[in-house]
Amino acid sequence: MTTPPPYQPASPYAAPQPQPMNPSDERLWATLIHLGGLFFGFLAPLIGFLVLKDRGPFVRAHSATALNFQLTLVIAYVVGGILSIVLIGFFIIAAAYILNIVLCIVAAVKANRGEWYKYPMSIGFVS
Repeated sequence: MTTPPPYQPASPYAAPQPQPMNPSDERLWATLIHLGGLFFGFLAPLIGFLVLKDRGPFVRAHSATALNFQLTLVIAYVVGGILSIVLIGFFIIAAAYILNIVLCIVAAVKANRGEWYKYPMSIGFVS
């Protein structure tokens, strides 16, 4: 039978563990991440996911969902840009732009109400 190692205090140089947020803060940050995706593309959801993913399940789910949708839109914009040579790409770019506006607002409203939301037609890159 082995004895447990003696207690050693945490190193003063160790990274502190993130504290969980209260539900109201999670709703606020989830809303801001969705609206940030509307204005800043995939950067706001990416930063939100990296910084807030360990702070609560609600904000993690919403930031991952927003990041997946914005990355899907990046692919749509690239495909639209390539296909703009044959003119159909302009319609793809316009449709992606309109979907970005409408669905980001819907997701922000759902997040503000505390409801779970998943964007339609988004590819699941991050879970």
